[in-house]
Amino acid sequence: MTPDDFRRHGKALIDWIADYWEAVADTPILPDVSPGDIRSRLPEHAPERPETFESMMADLDDIVMAGITHWQSPGWFAYFPANVSFPAILGDLAASGLGQQGMLWQTSPATTEIESHVLDWLVDLMALPSEWKTTGPGGGVLQMSASDSTHTAIVVARSRHTGVEPSRMVAYASSQAHSSIEKGANVAGIGHVRLVETDNEMAMRPDALEAAVLADEDAGLVPMFVCGTVGTTGTTAVDPIRAIGGIAERHDLWFHVDAAYAGNAMICQEFRHHIDGVELADSYTFNPHKWLLTNFDCSVFWVADRRPLIETMSIVPPYLRNAATDRGDVIDYRDWHVPLGRRFRALKLWFVLRHYGAEGLRAYIRSHVALAQSLTERIDAHPRLDTVAPTLFGLVSFAHVDGNEATQRIVEAINATRTSYVVPSTLGDRLFVRVAIGSTLTDTSHVDALWDAVESAV
Repeated sequence: MTPDDFRRHGKALIDWIADYWEAVADTPILPDVSPGDIRSRLPEHAPERPETFESMMADLDDIVMAGITHWQSPGWFAYFPANVSFPAILGDLAASGLGQQGMLWQTSPATTEIESHVLDWLVDLMALPSEWKTTGPGGGVLQMSASDSTHTAIVVARSRHTGVEPSRMVAYASSQAHSSIEKGANVAGIGHVRLVETDNEMAMRPDALEAAVLADEDAGLVPMFVCGTVGTTGTTAVDPIRAIGGIAERHDLWFHVDAAYAGNAMICQEFRHHIDGVELADSYTFNPHKWLLTNFDCSVFWVADRRPLIETMSIVPPYLRNAATDRGDVIDYRDWHVPLGRRFRALKLWFVLRHYGAEGLRAYIRSHVALAQSLTERIDAHPRLDTVAPTLFGLVSFAHVDGNEATQRIVEAINATRTSYVVPSTLGDRLFVRVAIGSTLTDTSHVDALWDAVESAV
């Protein structure tokens, strides 16, 4: 493909993406396929001879689109959002075109330095501890997901206890915490994971945490890690960060804060009380790819002190040695996570921050929170519906007062529209509807359409 061919085909693909975004609001969210349908449309063997780009574009429509779940639909209220924006797409395109492998500063100085600087910007924009900047003792790095960030934090926490068998170590999290905590502990070989009881608002109980830690210490085990969650997946519950941090200090636990979804809201001052005590954290993660208009994958991981991270992750074979690294003049992000290779993820985040500005991003977050609050008011005013958790951010959790069968009918009514989509969850034995408002194009009309479906089933 020549540069001229690339220009022509690239313009066609950009037009195709723009056309998709103009049509996605009216497109059924779930594809009408069965397992294996898409693969059955593909040739049994790879092509021996070149195919035209036009044939590839045709197959985008005929094959790929037949099996796409439309996460970018404004009626997408399932899970948490996976935001995309045009500036982020263009930033990703530029990064792909440059083809950087930023494992070392030397292999791509711009990849490293823009990433460091943009994440330092975010420290200020979210009023996080200034020590977390790369100009201080800590620093930030982009990971693929919050799960990767959490797994990394657990491994660093493990390394602080030299001479202790991992089978004797204990990690703690709320019973409402993300499954990545348990998975990360399993991957790291941690012997025990305690899921701590929660209060009436599904937040971790500090007294239950401390009791569990003391019991494990008395049993000869080694408590080593605790995760506090800001915005749980089920209900966006917020753990008491300051209280957990105090317990972590008293018992020498690595304190990690998982704010994968709700951390995005910290760009707005009015939500920052939820992270009171965050200066006590050893590490912190949030995902701009969830709710800050930056397409997947883009997960921020900060540490208060980068030395334990680098000491745990750094292995320097001769072929990675260079003068800048040896002098300690630079950051080599290969030492900040498990993979050696890394893409230029920061470019799309840089584009987003510059295109929208902090003011635009704050307005975006606030618009979704306002929609969620409006929906909550409708639910609270309805005699047949009941909210099951406070609406703290953009997630609304509710159920039918008549029980699980009636709640399931609401889910089915919403999803039967095909242009709104929710996924239910449970608290104990109680089924409830999760409405995660946060897709790029979602506005009042889409929430109104969802409410119409709710009312039809009540």
